[in-house]
Amino acid sequence: MLTFVHPGAQTPAQAQEAGAPGGVGRAGGDRGASAPAASAKDGERAPSSAGDTPSGARSDVSGTQIEPPRLIEGAEAEVPPEARAARREGKVVLKLLIDVEGRVTEAEVASPLGHGLDEAARTAALRFRFTPARRGGTPVASRILYAYEFRFPEEPLAEPSPAVGDRAGVTAERAIAATRSEQTAPRPVQGAGQASSAAPVEVTVRGATMAERLQQSAQAIKVIDTEPAQRRAADMGEVLARTEGVGVRRSGGLGSTTRFSLSGLSNDQIRFFLDGVPLDFAGFPFGIANVPVNLIERVEIYRGVVPVRLGADALGGAVNLVTDQEVRGTHGAASYEIGSFDTHRLAVTARHLHEPSGFLARVNGFLDYARNDYPVTADVPDADFVEHPARVYRFHDAYRAAGGGVELGFVNRPWARRLLLRAFLTAYDKEIQHKLGVMKVPYGEVTNGEATTGATLRYEQPLGRGVALDAIAGYAYGRATFLDVSECTYDWYGHCSPGKPGEDDTRPRDQVFWEHSGYGRLNLRFRPHPEHALQISVSPMFVTRTGDERRQANPEGRDPLTADRDLVNWVHGVEHQLNLLDDRLENLLFVKQYVQLVRSEESVQGLADRFRRRDRDTHRLGVGDGLRFRFSEWLYAKASYEWARRLPRPDEVFGDGALILDNLELSPETSHNGNLGVSVDAGDTAAGAWRLEANGYLREADDLIVLLGNGQVSRYDNVFSARALGVEASAGWTSPGEHAALDGNVTYEDFRNTSEDGTFARNAGQRMPNRPWLFANGSARVQLREVAAPRDELALTWSTRYVHGFFLGWERNGRREDKARVPSQLLHSLALTYVARLAPRTLSFTVEAHNLSDEPAFDFYGVQRPGRAFFSKAMLEM
Repeated sequence: MLTFVHPGAQTPAQAQEAGAPGGVGRAGGDRGASAPAASAKDGERAPSSAGDTPSGARSDVSGTQIEPPRLIEGAEAEVPPEARAARREGKVVLKLLIDVEGRVTEAEVASPLGHGLDEAARTAALRFRFTPARRGGTPVASRILYAYEFRFPEEPLAEPSPAVGDRAGVTAERAIAATRSEQTAPRPVQGAGQASSAAPVEVTVRGATMAERLQQSAQAIKVIDTEPAQRRAADMGEVLARTEGVGVRRSGGLGSTTRFSLSGLSNDQIRFFLDGVPLDFAGFPFGIANVPVNLIERVEIYRGVVPVRLGADALGGAVNLVTDQEVRGTHGAASYEIGSFDTHRLAVTARHLHEPSGFLARVNGFLDYARNDYPVTADVPDADFVEHPARVYRFHDAYRAAGGGVELGFVNRPWARRLLLRAFLTAYDKEIQHKLGVMKVPYGEVTNGEATTGATLRYEQPLGRGVALDAIAGYAYGRATFLDVSECTYDWYGHCSPGKPGEDDTRPRDQVFWEHSGYGRLNLRFRPHPEHALQISVSPMFVTRTGDERRQANPEGRDPLTADRDLVNWVHGVEHQLNLLDDRLENLLFVKQYVQLVRSEESVQGLADRFRRRDRDTHRLGVGDGLRFRFSEWLYAKASYEWARRLPRPDEVFGDGALILDNLELSPETSHNGNLGVSVDAGDTAAGAWRLEANGYLREADDLIVLLGNGQVSRYDNVFSARALGVEASAGWTSPGEHAALDGNVTYEDFRNTSEDGTFARNAGQRMPNRPWLFANGSARVQLREVAAPRDELALTWSTRYVHGFFLGWERNGRREDKARVPSQLLHSLALTYVARLAPRTLSFTVEAHNLSDEPAFDFYGVQRPGRAFFSKAMLEM
């Protein structure tokens, strides 16, 4: 993406410093004028003038010639009556996004004027046509800052006419005439696309977006842009599952328990964040797969090597969800989805920035509901208790979730780059149809849920002399429930037969848990030299948990859930960044320290009222390095390594006070994580844009924590070691003009048990059971533009996913032909999306079919996923 400041335009900072409001006028004067460009790195500006070269072309750091866009067709803006009455004059600075065909696809006010002129200028700019920007002769998308100026003629020169002031073009022409009468040299209207000779023009050429810079850094990272998914009926789990190396397995439909895996390691071995804040402190306790896509701008996936700035104790990597960071002006969006199995999803977000004061207000909210009553094939006993396969409907699997957040603060002030306070409240309730991973015995009344509220405070500010501060503090309060007190025994048709209390266990449970959590992170970044940067991170976290069992087995004794349980984690890190050879070589070297302090009580076996203190302190070190070398503008290679640690989470240490016992002797999990990959990103060729990435990885993990039990009680323990060797690759192509696109990826991983003693020693060398080891994704999109209206789009997208069959148990135990396994699966979906850009609004509509062939789909054991389903989604942006 190229970014230019158009002739006559100001940067937002310049406009703010000058105190000059923007304005509107007529565009389209000298259609041959172009914006001069100067080579510069991202965020740097270089002055130039229109006379430097006849074409205004420049070269980037690689020597490739860059030609900025040129206005070839302007548009007149409607002047609001209040602006005419007030004789409001000045400039509106617009940020325009110009596609490879020269159309303006986005227009955002960067420096407002008011009196309705901002929207008038924006509406007119969306009708502009440009010659596209070119890099090396190939059309590319670009952004420009464009000043749309409005000036009224002097009163004595104004000719009385009914048409005066009705159209911006009339007043603009007279403004030119008035100016020429007062000066020896003409001063054309800047909105007309002509360069001003009064001062040099500043031009910015930006080589990459934030997502592209992260992708091309030395970090082991994959960045996903969620904009296409926001218009489709996909949840976050489906978006992530389309990425190489990522597995998302569900025990049912929307809201069901999810197993997330990344390059072999899974679940809590991966850490999840929202804007760098742990997901639990951001208001999403129900897991990353159910976070609304429309609230997220991009997803950052860190493959086994996690940067210091996140302050995480991740074993296998991290996922950071990033919300909209563009805080200029006013913006709002709302989406509503309806689909099969009584699915409804609503998401709303809005923001407003008061430019003079820097005050920012942002709100978001969501509401999800799904009955999940899809048909499945289950073993149903007949009158003689002989089981036969039967087609039945899930009747107790509904999911409800709702939440919202408010963010207030200041941005881009001299005393704070960001000072933002965010408060949130979310809640969910989930009906449980059967045991996790086993669709054998149906439940009719078992439920669980959680409500979380809290707040985070973020402060970012450059401190001078190359030092920058980024600090976050957060608090969250959660209340979770588990209810299993039914005295019914249900069959697959929802019929109730009297039975013992409790469906999931031998006794009823009515449990409630309370958890208070605090989180902080302080990052200091120091750049003493352009080639060196040092970052220090300190990240503490504390959790205190208690609970209440309302159906105690021994009412006379003390409830084990009431025991004191406190846990403190500290993760510290130091990172050095080195850039050499004109940024062709980048290296990140870091060291981390992990500290866990556990303070707890445990009940003394056989003594109902006796508890004893159990405390434990743990200290570990970790180290890592990331290296990236750029061979050319479009070809680079990466290598990375981390000796990673994961500290046990609270429920692993403390248990649940009932069926899962505590274990204060748990050791942190450890893993040697390595990655080696190469990427090709040729985005500006005559044959279109080409993308290719291949990566090999190693995960050598030890002291992995597993839940073990005897059928009555269970506890977590360090029981085995494993090695994962894998290869993942992705490729994509987008045609010139973006009329067609093809994408695909494949992942192969060999994840084997390497335990030499303990529970799994007799299965050493075997592939880990119940884990997919070969899967792939593919998609094809065809897109038409200006189908029924200017700037509209119609896209047809086909997607497919293949998962190779895998065994549920150890592959060498028993006869291969008799072993239970999940069969190979090939699933398809089809989506038709229409986007209408009706300035200042954008409307999109999607109809989508999932699992077109209605294939039986499985993720866990015999638990069947939904079959063919239909969804529709509408989205409004303004």
